[in-house]
Amino acid sequence: MGITMKTSLELRNHLKSIDHRGYPAYKDLKGQYDFKDYVLSIDHVQGDPFASPSRLSVWVKKEKAGFPADFYNTPEKRVTMQDHLTRLFAKWVAGGSFQAKGSGKSGLLSVSRCGQQVLERTALRVKDGDVTLRFEAGFPANGRTINARELDKMLFDILPDCVRKSLYYSNIDKNKLKTAICLCEDQQYIREQLPKLGLCAFLANGAILPRESGVSERPMKGAVAFASPESLQVTLKLPNRGEVSGMGIPKGITLFVGGGYHGKSTILQALQNGVYNHIGGDGRELVITDSSAFKLRAEDGRSITGVDISPFIKNLPNKKDTVHFSTEDASGSTSQAANLMEALEGGSSLILIDEDTSATNFMVRDQLMAQVISSGEEPITPFISRVRGMYEDLGVSSIIVAGSSGSFFHVADTIIQMKEYVPIDITKKAKEAASGYPAEADGGRFPAFNASRRPKPDAALRKDDRLKIKTMGTSEISLSRENVELRYLEQLKDQEQSAALAHLLKYAQLKMMDGKKDLRQIGDFLENQLDQKGLESLFDRGDVSAQLARPRKQEILACINRYRRLEM
Repeated sequence: MGITMKTSLELRNHLKSIDHRGYPAYKDLKGQYDFKDYVLSIDHVQGDPFASPSRLSVWVKKEKAGFPADFYNTPEKRVTMQDHLTRLFAKWVAGGSFQAKGSGKSGLLSVSRCGQQVLERTALRVKDGDVTLRFEAGFPANGRTINARELDKMLFDILPDCVRKSLYYSNIDKNKLKTAICLCEDQQYIREQLPKLGLCAFLANGAILPRESGVSERPMKGAVAFASPESLQVTLKLPNRGEVSGMGIPKGITLFVGGGYHGKSTILQALQNGVYNHIGGDGRELVITDSSAFKLRAEDGRSITGVDISPFIKNLPNKKDTVHFSTEDASGSTSQAANLMEALEGGSSLILIDEDTSATNFMVRDQLMAQVISSGEEPITPFISRVRGMYEDLGVSSIIVAGSSGSFFHVADTIIQMKEYVPIDITKKAKEAASGYPAEADGGRFPAFNASRRPKPDAALRKDDRLKIKTMGTSEISLSRENVELRYLEQLKDQEQSAALAHLLKYAQLKMMDGKKDLRQIGDFLENQLDQKGLESLFDRGDVSAQLARPRKQEILACINRYRRLEM
């Protein structure tokens, strides 16, 4: 692995020699140690017992790990296996954490906390059958004096037991791992079938869509199970589960309507999360959405740099250019227009919209307002006038939740009423009702737009030798003291994804933005690099963060677009 390896006995003797010394003496432990069944690497040692914990990794060779090759022979199965083993290690290590005593974070053992989604993480990597696990440990101390006996307990008693129980095929529950892999195969099969069937999403009958609460991703107990209307029901024969029936949402324009609290937003939230695979028992395991789907909303106050919003906004009173539009403080309608154009630029083929989080003047413009305020006096062409052209000319579908405006009845291909969490196909009924009302003006063909923005390097950033990264949950990241707001990127599900976005933004700024590559090329390059080399490739040295999760290309580009020092 490139570094002279020591034995576990040498580590033990070294621990004895530094016992009761000052905490900095722990720094000398950095290196790799052969524990016969695995290699322990001490990658980074914390500065004191109250600082961020030390970073460690364990490397188990293929021959020792013993996992069958058909468990990791596709990217999807590999990620699922990695996710399963991470959860398994987390379960065992939780019981060992803080068994060693001392001040500050002494005795802490921790690894990534996986949620309901199955995400690729730096916490655990399977490559050619070898398993690498990254985790954190609080090196024990009394005050700031080394307590080597307690660290000895952590590294020689607690950790080996956790490794044996979670990283060796012979010791784990093989049926549970096999079940996770089979579920992954079924999920991937549905995802591959969507375009072949002319669908942009699928929701299996029996799915549990409501969540436990607004702050919990776990399924609600006693919730109404999903059941497809007969007219939209499709049946798939999955590789492992066999025949599964559910609602197929066709490409085009789909409208969800119904009274408040009847499940419209719930189904949209399930669909926006359907870009990820989910663990068994989540309830949404077989809710699968086009992987490029982007949840669109208004985002007052965001910065916009050089975006062509002219298909929706032009002829501003101040003559401001909307083909290369920039602002530090966007309005609701302007931000939503920019968000949509950036999504199209990034290659999204499905847009998800809830009217509750949209700017009204971006979405519709009723007849009475059009009569009073002439089209020549209104710079905004509403979404309703463009949604048909967006599908017919660009192949981009839309799924819209509307509870108060019937204007979309005219343009929708499929109209579904949610009634007490049960979907009802009311397309025919709604079309008949709409025929007695005037339709919004059709905007015709979707206008050509500039989809080739080429970001320039941030000179100030490249001169910063102490480039610091901070993450504030899924709401915000900071790169060299420049904050990037992510709170309205609703498909970010894990703070480790946000942390990865900070590193991806740094990488893109330092190594890719040259004024020649456009944003789509940058997004495609980064996605390909993550496919081929993983998140580890973002680090020049071997000291890889143990707490990163992979975001989608859509969120990578959205993050770059929200960087306030972005220049084109």
